[in-house]
Amino acid sequence: MAPKIAILFYSMYGHIQKLAEAEAEGIRAAGGQCTIYQVPETLPEDVLAKMHAPPKSTQYEALHDPAVLEQYDGFLFGIPTRYGNYPAQFKAFWDKTGHQWQTGGFWGKYAGVFVSTATPGGGQESTVIAAMSTFAHHGIIYVPLGYKTVFGTLADLTEVRGGSPWGAGTFAGADGSRQPTTMELSLAYEQGKAFYGALSKVRFD
Repeated sequence: MAPKIAILFYSMYGHIQKLAEAEAEGIRAAGGQCTIYQVPETLPEDVLAKMHAPPKSTQYEALHDPAVLEQYDGFLFGIPTRYGNYPAQFKAFWDKTGHQWQTGGFWGKYAGVFVSTATPGGGQESTVIAAMSTFAHHGIIYVPLGYKTVFGTLADLTEVRGGSPWGAGTFAGADGSRQPTTMELSLAYEQGKAFYGALSKVRFD
């Protein structure tokens, strides 16, 4: 039975959404399907306006009930970094998963992570590491991007790029004006392919 995969992301300025769409393209290229959701916004509109945040995309459903994820075998989480950790919006989502924690609703499921930071050294790897604690409490099995399918890209020093063996990533710039590059999007695409390939080897009932 083909694995069922969900992509869940939070994106204030659109960078993570673009990576999420590239991840989905990679999954489809590998022969799979996925559903994309976004984490609900927690900031009021007047605050978002002061932060010059564009309107949220209406293309993807906001996931208010974590129970929806129980039907999936694997997740790819798109996390924009805040000081090397989850943003409050994503933390608020996880704080609603007490039922799944108690019942093992996510136990044995698989997950990968992709990230965005303003600058190099902004916490791309530490954000994924921070996610490990949440995964451990839920019994979620982490699937890293690794080097196998992207060694050439990760070893390429000809341009500035986000991403690491921990997962795809992008740099947004301090003012959010920098957009994901072709190289960064390719890492997300390859992560989607590799994630689906890894889950395809697992027998799901």
